Amino acid sequence: MSARVAVVTGAASGIGAGVARRLAADGHAVALLDFDGDRVDRVTAELTGQGHAAVAHQADVADRDALERVYGSVRQELGAVTIVVTSAGVEAFDPITEISAEKWDRILAVNLTGTFTCLQLAVPDMIEAGWGRIVTISSSSAQSGAPNMAHYVASKGGVIGLTKAFARELAHHGITANTIPPTIVDTPMARKGEAEGHVPSVEIMSKMIPLGRAGTPEDIAGACSYLCSDEGGYVTGQIIGVNGGMYI
Repeated sequence: MSARVAVVTGAASGIGAGVARRLAADGHAVALLDFDGDRVDRVTAELTGQGHAAVAHQADVADRDALERVYGSVRQELGAVTIVVTSAGVEAFDPITEISAEKWDRILAVNLTGTFTCLQLAVPDMIEAGWGRIVTISSSSAQSGAPNMAHYVASKGGVIGLTKAFARELAHHGITANTIPPTIVDTPMARKGEAEGHVPSVEIMSKMIPLGRAGTPEDIAGACSYLCSDEGGYVTGQIIGVNGGMYI
């Protein structure tokens, strides 16, 4: 498989870090983006220490101007961007009656608009190359609904629809777009929700999963690896459930 340049958002920890590690292992040059500059620097240093081509950039995906600067830098450092995996996201737990306009706007700005911007900025490179791979990380909560998460569910439902729109519009350019909606994955975000008392422990929730365990970042990264490969070139516009059978 040819080496490409990949942008991975939310790459400082959890699913994003797992995806960045896997794509680097696949031979791609990887730009790791995250709001947490120190942590994304550490993951990037790990990859470069292993001999991989990787660069780190601190950015809030809700800040379009910052993202435009980052993409410009990535092109100078690594080359044209033809793979994007959007894992950056924020979670929130609020009853419907208590969701403020400010919180609604922030969740949508990061999870949905931020995803759109990160994808849109790479599309010209993909069109010019006649090849592109887009994978968005959505959420099974957008398929099933979830209490106290209307803002989060709406944002991730938007990501699913957005991915299908990209798939339809860009297919004739050789660009694929798919989404992975995880259920329970053992990540810092999941553990934070557990620690704050919003959700049961990962161990308790794991018992609800038919395969009997929580997902790992590596589980999601394996599916991303395939979807971002030449071999995955006939898969587009799909919702790829990597969820242990939790949502069928």
